[in-house]
Parts: sequence; C-alpha cells; structure tokens
Amino acid sequence: MTATLITGANKGLGFETARRLMAAGHTVYIGSRDTERGRRAAGQLGARVVQLDVTDDASVAAAVKTIEAGGGLDVLINNAGIETERSDDNGVIGPADVTADLMRRTFETNVFGMVRVTRAFLPLLQRSSAPVVVNVSSGLASLTRVSTPDTPAYAYPGVAYPASKAAVNMITVQYAKAFPSMRINAVEPGFTKTDLNGNTGIQTVEQGAEIIVRMARAGSDGPTGGYFDAEGTLPW
Repeated sequence: MTATLITGANKGLGFETARRLMAAGHTVYIGSRDTERGRRAAGQLGARVVQLDVTDDASVAAAVKTIEAGGGLDVLINNAGIETERSDDNGVIGPADVTADLMRRTFETNVFGMVRVTRAFLPLLQRSSAPVVVNVSSGLASLTRVSTPDTPAYAYPGVAYPASKAAVNMITVQYAKAFPSMRINAVEPGFTKTDLNGNTGIQTVEQGAEIIVRMARAGSDGPTGGYFDAEGTLPW
C-alpha cells in the first residue's frame, strides 16, 4: 500500500487530490493545520488525519512521528500554500505596495514551510522503494510566461506569490539532483477555483488535481526535476 501525505488537504485541491489517490489505492494522510477541519475532511474520505502546520517545527516533527508509527511514507505532496496579495476587494497588491513583511509571510508558508516539511520527511521517504515528492507550484512561477506580453501571466501584477513559487521551482530542481532515487517534480494545477484566490479561478478542483495526481503516481522510471501542467512540460 502506498502511503501519501498531502499538506493543506482539508479542502480545495488537496482534498480532491486525496479523494483521487484514495480511489487509486493509496493510504492518504490529510495534513491540516486545523485539527477539527482535518478530522472532518478525513472522515468524509475515510482517510487518516495528521495535525500539520508547515510553519511550525514542533507540529512537523510530531507529524513525522505519527506517520512513521503508521508504517512510513512513500509520497509527499507539498500542497499547503497562501496568497497574501489579495486585498479586501479581491484585487492584487502590485510592486508599488508590496512590503518586506508581505513577502516574508508568503515565503514562510510557500517556501520555508515546504523545505521544513520535505527535510523532516526525507528519512521516511528514503526508506521507501519508490519515493515521490510533488511540489505544488504555479504557472506564475514561470519567468518565461510572466515576461511574455499579452498573456494572463504577464498581466498578473503581484510580486510575493510568483516569487515564492519561482523559489519552489528552484528548490525542486536542486532536491531532484541531490536525491536521484526519488521522483521530485513541480506542478502547475492551473487557475483553479479555491479559497486561495477567492474562488476567482476558471477551472474546477477536479481539473486542477489532475496533474498533481498524475505526478504523485509517477513510477521509478518517471520524470524528475521537472515542471509540468496537465498538458506537459512548462518553460522555466
């Protein structure tokens, strides 16, 4: 049985990914910062739940112990993320108004949290016969896309969120080189209707989860160190 941990999985893309992977036969741990919400989500799916705040060392360490006691880990999906640039009217804070504090809060979850969780679970993943890490990135992480005029990515004015996801891509590549026995990839789910973006997305969570699920099921001969959406490889 393949054991899979999904961070931020009590709703949205994480929840749908959990549902799909359970249907594929995985044992899924719903990682949730809020224990009660995690329990409710896990109860709906018949999944396991683990309290996990990616910004907190003690929470992550406790989650490792829980999952180790449960038999180990084969797949880690770093899904937890925030977009701090949305204003009250759902607009996006641009370069003129971005602050160091806003950048710091974004990176604390999207970058430092991902590194904290990945590092903590590396020993368990290294014991797996087919370890996989999926880092949920964004199309806004693509410097090529963001610098190509007349595209949706080019039109996005925010700084903190794209910068954090570009960092996710770099970290993905470096980890993939360091651990060649693992399949470690970054994925772009697409602009999906979730609480993250105030439900302004243009596709469903079912559509968004497609590439996450596909990469979570990558075999030992699958790609690593890549950046993908549902259509294929994306430009850095």
